[in-house]
Formats: sequence, C-alpha cells, structure tokens
Amino acid sequence: MKFFSGTAFLGLLSLSVFAQKTTKMTSPDYVSKVWVADQGDGTYKNPVLNADYSDPDAIRVGDDYYMISSSFEDVPGLPVLHSKDLVNWKLIGHALKRQVPIEHFSKTRHGEGVWAPSIRYRNGEFWIYYPDPDFGIYLTKAKDPAGPWSEPILVAGGKGLIDPCPLWDEDGKVYLVYAFAGSRAGIKSVVAVKELNADGTKALDEGVLVYDGHEFDPTIEGPKFYKRNGYYYIFAPAGGVSTGWQLVLRSKNVYGPYERKVVMEQGKTPINGPHQGAWVDTKTGEHWFLHFRDKDAYGRVVHLNPMKWVNDWPVIGIDEDGDGTGEPVLTYKKPNVGKVYPLATPVESDEFNGSKLGLQWQWQANPKATWAFLNPSKGALTLFSEQIPEKAKNLWDMPNVLQQKFPAEEFMVTTKMSFSPNPKLENEKAGLAIMGLSYANIALKSKKDGNYLVYTVCKDAGKGRPEQEKLITRIDNSTVLFRVKVTAGALCKFSYSLDAERFIEIDDLFPAVPGRWKGAKVGLFHTRVDKINDSGYADFDWFRVEPVSAE
Repeated sequence: MKFFSGTAFLGLLSLSVFAQKTTKMTSPDYVSKVWVADQGDGTYKNPVLNADYSDPDAIRVGDDYYMISSSFEDVPGLPVLHSKDLVNWKLIGHALKRQVPIEHFSKTRHGEGVWAPSIRYRNGEFWIYYPDPDFGIYLTKAKDPAGPWSEPILVAGGKGLIDPCPLWDEDGKVYLVYAFAGSRAGIKSVVAVKELNADGTKALDEGVLVYDGHEFDPTIEGPKFYKRNGYYYIFAPAGGVSTGWQLVLRSKNVYGPYERKVVMEQGKTPINGPHQGAWVDTKTGEHWFLHFRDKDAYGRVVHLNPMKWVNDWPVIGIDEDGDGTGEPVLTYKKPNVGKVYPLATPVESDEFNGSKLGLQWQWQANPKATWAFLNPSKGALTLFSEQIPEKAKNLWDMPNVLQQKFPAEEFMVTTKMSFSPNPKLENEKAGLAIMGLSYANIALKSKKDGNYLVYTVCKDAGKGRPEQEKLITRIDNSTVLFRVKVTAGALCKFSYSLDAERFIEIDDLFPAVPGRWKGAKVGLFHTRVDKINDSGYADFDWFRVEPVSAE
C-alpha cells in the first residue's frame, strides 16, 4: 500500500535526527488545571484540545505529530502545536510573527487574515499553505516547526480563494486543492484544483472545478488532499460549521470525476458538526482523524476520532450499524504509538517572570514595540497605554488588546495589576476583559481626583455600539486583583480585591459570545484618550488560570 499525504517518503535516519533535535527544543510539560484530555488509564476524552484551534490540519513526521490551525486577525498567527500521542499537545510556536500586508493589519481586521491552512513535510522542510480571503493563498516554510518561518510568498493571488492543501504526485507534478469564500468570490460550495510549479511556489493555471456541492453538499469547504492505493482523496466538510457532516471524495484521476461518501456525521451524539480536519496514521498502523466542533462562545475545539479503511473508503468514528458512516466518540482508547508519554497541555497561566511573552498570548492586530515589555527585574508585564484611534467606536476597534483562548467550559482567571497612570492625563484605563462581538471588562480608570474602579459592558460591539461604563468606587490603592469566573454556558462573573483576600463581585452576569469566526477570549488592555509624549503604564504581576472551585 502506498500512502501519500502531500509529501515524499523520507529516510529513517533524517527523521530520527530531526525528532531528537525537536524534543530537546520543546519546553517543559505544562498541565492545565482546568482541562486534561488524557484520563491516565489508557483512554482519552474529547475534546483533546478544549480551546479554539479552528480548522486543524496535522501531519506525522517520524514519532512526532504537528498541528496548525487558523488564527484570523490574531498576531502572532498560525499556531503550531506538537504531540507524541495525538492526545497530549503543546503549543511550540507560530508561523507568522506579523500578518501581511503589514500596514493593512496594523488595524483591527476581525474575521480577516489566516483562514484554514494546511501543513506538510517535504525534503526536510515544513510547508504551510494558508489563505487570506482578501489577498490569496500564501506559502511559508521552516526546517524547524518551532520557527523561524520564512516570509510568506503569494502562490495564487485572488479574492475569495480559501482552504488550500497541496499534493505532490508520483510523477513530480504538484497540485493544490482549495475552495471559495462566497463573501469575497461570489460563489461557494465548490472545490477546485490548481496545478503548481515544481517548486510549489506558484500557480500555473486558473484552476479546474472538480466537485460541485450545491445539490448534495452545500457549503463544502476545507478540503484536504491525499493519495492512497491509486486513489486521489479529498476530505472535506459540508453542510455548515455547526450542522454539517464529513464528506470524502475519491477518484483515480486528479481532476475527477469524484465519487462521494459521507464518512462521519453527528448521528445520535451531542457532537455537532463534525467539521474539517486531518487524517494521520501511527507507526503501528492505526489511522486517526482530528477535526473541530463548534461550541459557540468557546470556539472551535479539537476532537480526535478513530478511523479505519473499508473497501478503499475511510470510516471515521464508530460505525455501529455498518453503513460506512461513523459517529464521533466522546471517550476512546488512546492511539497506540508504541510508548506512553506524560501529560501535557498548552500553557495558560503566566507569571511574567521571563523576557518573552508566553506563546498563548495574541494581539488583535500587528503590534507596536511600545505596547508591552516584560520586566524581569519586577517579574511583571508592563502595558503602556495606547491612544484610542479616532474612528474607534469601542475596545473592539483597539489593536492593543492582549488575549488568549478560553481553555475549558469552566475556569477562573485572576490577575494582579499595579496602575501608574500619567498624572497629567485623565481617562487612562487598564484591566481584565472578556472579548467577543460583545464584551465586558473590569478596570482602573484615572480621573482628576484619583483612580476609579469601573465595570464596562459593550453589547454588539462588532456593530459599533457604544460602551456602557459603570463607576463602582474611587480607590486609593494603586494595586488591585481582578478576577473573572466563567461557568457553564460561558457566563462570566467579574470581581476585584483590594487586600488579596476578599473578592467583591460585580452585580452583573455577562454572557460571553463568540468573536468573528472564533470563540470569546480573555485578556488584558491599557488605553488612553489623549496624545502625550509619555503614557502611563500598568504592571501585571501574574495571570493565573484555575478551576472555579479554587477560590
């Protein structure tokens, strides 16, 4: 059997050397206090990543698995994760330090930027093809998945080209499967294939439509290209992000005609979608599929499902009635990768004691160097205030909001902040926020007669609606602890403490909502209204993610 996943076979020696190098470079394992998928008894529970890693694609290189996801406007973009067993994952870097075009993404561009990407390994390099629906399909490469990654090059320019995935064929030809964003292209629900040059760096044609999903598979998108046993396979979800099914197309010819088969659907399970993802194998001969599930305010979380081949068709999940269409699992035995590896999860908490921000943090736009500094002598993160842009309607339009993903359905965030506003200014404001198309935050705000604790809610912020700010109390303290508890249904309760012991709750329960194409986020901010040559600053001593019960 021949199995091509858009790459050529590699020598075992080079894989071994690379795996050793990568293992040495990964950070010590962090284990979340709020969600661990590995149940410690040889089984796992879904989601394996209970955070918004939308549109995942993954590959195996030797004993190592690498996953990437879409990141839209967030910077740094294109997160890269690593695992040894497909259950325990660590975030090891980002492929994009800045979004290109640089100036375009210096402003907030919610829902734009990096849509569904793909990752492959070829000739000793990692290749990522990613789409920007307003500019086209880009390519970036790296010898080490932790970076550095090359500057993106435009492989195929055009509005509305999305979800690319390459395939290197046995005859040396290179192909790229992709879909269309109706909002930009004016068409959707079709899949096309372009031929690329031998280097995989430039499209050679305008593309050939290989499947029209309008009749049976509306909103088909997110295609992934593979070849096995002489068949070309296109794995693609259809029917909508939260309501659809997983489709597989196959043909003996790269341009079709393609047969279709639904290989996984929600069925009787609570796992809606299930949406696009990646086929990977193990050295022991097992097959697995990583995909996402849309959980509204919590974002698009990553599930792992078993997969098997029956008559040259994949079956994903558990097919109890034997009809060739599986249903996703909530719990299952872990993949057999030949060894047992320790627990690991992406990092959430941050003590801010180093010289670099944790990899979990992202800005709403390309950052300026003046926004944030790690101060090892203080063991703190210093945020300098940024002037609110003239056309900004609310915090949704502010580029300097530092955020991370929700890590579980229920969790609690506490941060310690010391506020040092410029005494010549009024209305500097710094605090803790839950961000989405509507948002809420708790903050300190400077006024002529001192600092005030304020609570702010902005409903329909994405539509430009104004904030509703509530003054809680004037305070003499320059140091305060802010907290937000997130409970089932993404309900958020803010509180504060002036003595680090007793927390006073705000009399409001804020329901978090998604952002544009992604889940809600939790983060930090510092803004000002006026222009000045020396802004005030806020020192954040630490940021801790714990169970709600840890209070």
